[in-house]
Amino acid sequence: MKPSVFITRRLPESGLRLLRDRFAVSVHETPAPIDRATLKNGVSRAEALICLLSDRIDAEILDCGSRLKIVANYAVGYNNIDIAAARQRKILVTNTPGVLTNATAELAFALIITLTRKILAADRFTRQGLFIGWDPLLLLGDELSGKTLGIVGMGRIGQSLAEKARAFGMSVIYHNRRPLDQATETRLKAAYCPFEALLARADVISIHAPLTEESRHLFDRRAFEKIKPGSFLINTARGEIVDEAALAEALASGRIKGAGLDVYEREPAVTGELMKMDNVVLLPHIGSATVETRAAMAVMAAKNVIAGLMGETPANLIPEMSDRC
Repeated sequence: MKPSVFITRRLPESGLRLLRDRFAVSVHETPAPIDRATLKNGVSRAEALICLLSDRIDAEILDCGSRLKIVANYAVGYNNIDIAAARQRKILVTNTPGVLTNATAELAFALIITLTRKILAADRFTRQGLFIGWDPLLLLGDELSGKTLGIVGMGRIGQSLAEKARAFGMSVIYHNRRPLDQATETRLKAAYCPFEALLARADVISIHAPLTEESRHLFDRRAFEKIKPGSFLINTARGEIVDEAALAEALASGRIKGAGLDVYEREPAVTGELMKMDNVVLLPHIGSATVETRAAMAVMAAKNVIAGLMGETPANLIPEMSDRC
């Protein structure tokens, strides 16, 4: 009998094909997030689980998988998985790093352009039939050239965004758990900055940090009080890094000029005040949503599962699992 793989949402065919050639594959087909009962039932019959960042894989779920050998997260982050519980049960955990770097950095930059040049407001203005001719004072935005981009979290995605920002003539400062090496800083023309100094200096702040206990609500009321007046905030990382109530207050007061969000504190719910604001761009968590990236993620997750079920070390075993193999 072939080993069983349970997948919590339909993935691109490129990944499914690899798995179906070797295993018995069961896919939860509905577009809505999987419910707990269905997830438990699927895990109970599987040697491998492929899940999404929105699926909470805790000890209760893992206890249903008496045959479970590997959990392959279809995401670069894995804060949705109880890693300690997985280790205790000798279940491997993998992710899909690297392949979504450019797509997510592109989306972050798209949000920056959309906000600073008032793209959505201009689109609404035109569709409403209000455009009657060129006007010297119509919908004036902010140029990026000469402005300072502050990147919070200078991993792969942050570095990719820095390269794009430099091409538009922006200066780049960043805050990270530890500074980059000198060669990388020189290549990116980026300068390390303490967090509060970055808040005070950056015209645009883009968040690319992982969600940890230290980064949860990193952008709270205190942070917004210190932020440069008239700046813009972009978040394509994790919603819980931003206190949305505090963000709404900062936007309403004019402390910051606009915000672009692809992730949310209580996803998929969005704070009501933000939904009403014209200076906020809200996207449905599409940072990696390109044909190329989502297919590459599916192939990577599939290869992780194949390696794990063949008794090999998956290429994308998360760091916390590396001493198991």
